[in-house]
Amino acid sequence: MRAFQVSDFSARPKIEEIIPPKPASGEVLLQIQACGLNFADLLMAKGTYQDTPPPPFTLGMEVCGTVIAQGPGVSEPAIGTRVAVFGGQGGLAEQGVFPADLCRAVPDAMPAPVAAGFQVAYGTSHLALTRRANLQAGETLLVLGAAGGVGLTAVEIGKALGATVIAVARGAEKLQIAKAAGADHLIDSTSADIKTAVKALGGADVVYDPVGGDGFKAALGACNREARVLTIGFASGDVPQIPANIILVKNITVIGFYWGGYLKFRPKALTDSLAELMKMYDDGQLKPHISHTLPLDQAQDALDLLSSRKATGKVVVTP
Repeated sequence: MRAFQVSDFSARPKIEEIIPPKPASGEVLLQIQACGLNFADLLMAKGTYQDTPPPPFTLGMEVCGTVIAQGPGVSEPAIGTRVAVFGGQGGLAEQGVFPADLCRAVPDAMPAPVAAGFQVAYGTSHLALTRRANLQAGETLLVLGAAGGVGLTAVEIGKALGATVIAVARGAEKLQIAKAAGADHLIDSTSADIKTAVKALGGADVVYDPVGGDGFKAALGACNREARVLTIGFASGDVPQIPANIILVKNITVIGFYWGGYLKFRPKALTDSLAELMKMYDDGQLKPHISHTLPLDQAQDALDLLSSRKATGKVVVTP
């Protein structure tokens, strides 16, 4: 079968012909229908992600597929069940093995590309905003990178939770996508001073930052007292240093958040969050945005869309 693999961190990943895997105890084998890409895939390809396995390995953290075989001791999910799973790797292939207890049945009405890109982006925003930042109705949520894979979901979920949402993105086209997702106010980061613009709107109670860099610094300066700042990632490539005097004087809380970490120490939090998100999807509150769907042969092109920040919403590969 074909798989998009990392063999050497100094070289670009490429399509390889490999022997199809067999499910071990507690695993299922999936015929993969779609794989959602994440910024972490770019880091993993370079060996700089915190959970990077030793090469060779197949990229692709989250997938939707159909169970075609079960390992020893597995009875659920049943063969023929369509599931979504975050496996951390192995998704950019025609088949893959994944832990059975992490697989979640996909509603019939949810297309495979949507299901494949649903867990990380929506799960990150939902758990960060509810569990970690405790976003309340009536508060103001500032979302940086608001048209990106996780940023756009933060706009949607923040609006669904009753917040006033300020979206920051690069250019009018991306801002219109954020507006369609429910943003109340739009700030173009290519031309506006973020700090001044946010303060003019009354300041931010919660900041959602997957970008880092100068955007983090500007957002921190626009925070209201007792604001909560969520550090989600550093798509800009710049990990900002936090000025302790500012967070002291304004009683600001800076909160680290790594969605995948919950798999190891509190998986039930992810399960409960995903159940709530599936309900929100069924109720029509969430409308996932996929900007690009590409075949496996173009997996590198799909990653390039992420690294160049040309994508909006999710990029999905269909093996």
